[in-house]
Amino acid sequence: MGILIRLGRLWLVRHGGQLVKVYRELEVYQAAFAAAMEIFEVSKRFPIEERYSLTDQIRRSSRSVCANLGEAWRKRRYQAAFIAKLTDCQAEATETQIWLEFAVNCQYLDAEIGRALAQRYDQILGQLVNMVKNASSWTIP
Repeated sequence: MGILIRLGRLWLVRHGGQLVKVYRELEVYQAAFAAAMEIFEVSKRFPIEERYSLTDQIRRSSRSVCANLGEAWRKRRYQAAFIAKLTDCQAEATETQIWLEFAVNCQYLDAEIGRALAQRYDQILGQLVNMVKNASSWTIP
């Protein structure tokens, strides 16, 4: 849970003993970005016929988690808008898990790598759920 702090005209969030000034400093953003980059790397080995379907979709949804987190951060003045963007993040993270399942079942992705990535998205989803649950401590009054 975050604690909102005002420093002059700037609103910061104290989270886990650290001051978060920008969305890139959020643990959940860093985890989502790292997972998206790993998906980018492993999806390079997907078959060429999947370029405009599975490969494109899994890359898009994994990157969208990060993009929506950035948008949520900028919408912290309005709690409903903040929660809506975090909900979009959750939807994109779940979509990514579904594409991972397809990649494993189509044998484009090693099952162990797919399982590890899906578990990372479970952790990301847990962090997002906590942010939604404690939205008032993240939003600007």
